[in-house]
Amino acid sequence: MGDLRQGDPATLSQDLFETLPRSSQSPADEQAGAQEGTSGLGSGPHISVADYEAGGIRVVCTSVDVTLDPATAQSNLILSEDRKSVRHGDTRQDLPDNPERFEPYVIVLGMEGFTGGRHYWEVEVGKKPEWTLGVCRDSVRRKGSISVTSESGYFVVCLRDGEKYWARTSPLTRLPVSVRPRQVGVFLDYEAGEVSFYNVTDQSHLFTFTGTFSGMLRPYFSPCLNEGGKNADPLIIRPVPAPAGGNLGPCQ
Repeated sequence: MGDLRQGDPATLSQDLFETLPRSSQSPADEQAGAQEGTSGLGSGPHISVADYEAGGIRVVCTSVDVTLDPATAQSNLILSEDRKSVRHGDTRQDLPDNPERFEPYVIVLGMEGFTGGRHYWEVEVGKKPEWTLGVCRDSVRRKGSISVTSESGYFVVCLRDGEKYWARTSPLTRLPVSVRPRQVGVFLDYEAGEVSFYNVTDQSHLFTFTGTFSGMLRPYFSPCLNEGGKNADPLIIRPVPAPAGGNLGPCQ
């Protein structure tokens, strides 16, 4: 990746929308277009397409129904039955040490893999004092000591010590956050080479990584260590609300 920036929230928000003249594209065409560049590493992707009219312009947005990939989950991580949430447990589970699994870093990836297109999802972080979210290259190193930075293929933001927000650039970039996010939106525009993060709570932009992508990218989640129960709450992948919900993102 090249340039790294916080960016202008208004400009970035506008960039999230695909605007089309009214009735210029059929719903079937939109659905087909939304699925291009998405590879399901299992049962396949679940893409929803929402559209509405604003000022005579038809706005089309896509959101990805992300699920967690247990084959990648570090052995202390506990996934919910529906694979929509993850938390850190005290006991290491007896799991196969397959090449896909992260160890010892407490990381799990989404099932979905992206080689193109524009994709958006939201994650509830609640009151957790520590977490890390974003995307990473499918080819990243998963065993032993790893550097979770953009230089190593990880395009993520994190919270540490309950108040310090960082973009994991190299060196790290401190993020000014005035309202604590309870939910974070992640927007990947593969062709534009951008991964953007949004505070859904106050509808503000947090950070954007920019550059050029190649190969497959996958959603990244780390609930971090539970710290004796202080950080025991899970990360939860939430459905993207309908446009009337007012969240900041491609389905605004």
